[in-house]
Amino acid sequence: MLSTDLEIRLAALEAEVALLKRLLPAVSETPWWEKIVGTFADDPAYEEAMQFGQQYRQSLKPLAEEASESKHKFTVPPAKF
Repeated sequence: MLSTDLEIRLAALEAEVALLKRLLPAVSETPWWEKIVGTFADDPAYEEAMQFGQQYRQSLKPLAEEASESKHKFTVPPAKF
């Protein structure tokens, strides 16, 4: 491949990269989660959703405790020689 062909291809790639950079949205310095902080402040629906979530997580605890207890009850039978 001739160096002029390579230079032409490189120039085309550089132009394409420049175009793509222009099309991309600007990178924000602020994380997304900081932008939405307070969005649901004093929202009764949000508070209710949080209560439902907590109730659901609490309802799973007895199941987790039962599973944990059943693991501890497992005994290994003695080896037969």
